[in-house]
Amino acid sequence: MKIIIEDIGPDEEEQVIIRCRKLSDPLIKLISDMKMEDKKIAGVKDGAITMIDPKNIYYFEGVDNKVFIYCKDKVFETKIKLYEIESDFMNTNFFRASKSVILNVSKIKSISPIISGRFEALLLNGEKIVISRQYVPELKKKLGL
Repeated sequence: MKIIIEDIGPDEEEQVIIRCRKLSDPLIKLISDMKMEDKKIAGVKDGAITMIDPKNIYYFEGVDNKVFIYCKDKVFETKIKLYEIESDFMNTNFFRASKSVILNVSKIKSISPIISGRFEALLLNGEKIVISRQYVPELKKKLGL
């Protein structure tokens, strides 16, 4: 693979051109990561709106028709629906772990199998999340297993 970097003038727009024979999974992830670079998600806590960088999000959880954003030690509410989050974060480090949880795999410290084909993820902040058996294959794919 050849990489070319060119300097541009201050009034020129930055651009990335990808030339490939086939759009592979690593390329799709790279494109998604680049698109996510400037993306922020609005979260509400105690009436204050905070713009949250997705890199700081451990997981999203839907509870009683509300969606919560879990960061290392704070929880925010968002108006975005889980299916919209799943769509927006397709081909990134986020994946559906159960009907009510979308998990950031980069925040997983360890995983271990539990009963009935499910897995339990221990997150970097010490929380544990159960991954439903129907989503275990996607987890394995994300982790390269």
